[in-house]
Amino acid sequence: MTSSRFGVNDKVVVVTGAGRGLGRGIAVAFAEGGAQIVLVSRTKSELDETASMVKEAGSVSKVVMADLTDLEGISALASTLWDSFGRVDVVVQAAGRQLRKASADVTVAEWRAILDLNLSAPFLLSAALGKMMVESHVAGRHIFIGSLASKIGLPNVVPYAATKSGVVGVVHGLAREWAAEGITVNAVLPGYFDTELTRDLLSDPVRSNWVMSRIPMGRLGDPQDVASACLFFASDAAKYVTGETLAVDGGWLAT
Repeated sequence: MTSSRFGVNDKVVVVTGAGRGLGRGIAVAFAEGGAQIVLVSRTKSELDETASMVKEAGSVSKVVMADLTDLEGISALASTLWDSFGRVDVVVQAAGRQLRKASADVTVAEWRAILDLNLSAPFLLSAALGKMMVESHVAGRHIFIGSLASKIGLPNVVPYAATKSGVVGVVHGLAREWAAEGITVNAVLPGYFDTELTRDLLSDPVRSNWVMSRIPMGRLGDPQDVASACLFFASDAAKYVTGETLAVDGGWLAT
């Protein structure tokens, strides 16, 4: 009884940003739990590698190449994702990009690019898939990947922080809209992980030492740490949890 409440067996799970980093780790973790995975990213070679890992985990996947910044194409993309396995039970919005530079040097094009991928695309995609869930009476789960920057101020990443703060607003609003339908909407807020988004930062000894000094557990996170939080939100154990954020940060926000 306990294991089934925390399980995701036979659920259809869409993971954006599934080609690498946290998205790949999340996709593989759901595959290990018996879910069917729809892998979304721009790069076919990375998607194919993730698909092989899903297969090794004993599950099946469909690969969907998509540029999420094509906002006009989001509605059609949602239909493609739904049709991959005939429904969608869980959406994990893990696609994102970082921009590290002084705010005064940020261009309009850079601002728009990070806003489109990190905030506009996940909102529009969840809105489209959520509509399908409502119409098909699927008590689905929407899980957004936020950040420490959703909660605290960090220098030289203001466009990124703005989008990740916006994600929390989206979570609160959609949770309220869909609560009566049994659809939950939550966010996982990762701390610092050794992924492509942080590699440039962590390659600088001074900045790396500063990061490590702020983490009470004394280590970077592993993608499996974020994946575990996503698995909880996707399971029946969390069916009465909505509009919440869960920090996976080794204790950073507690200090």
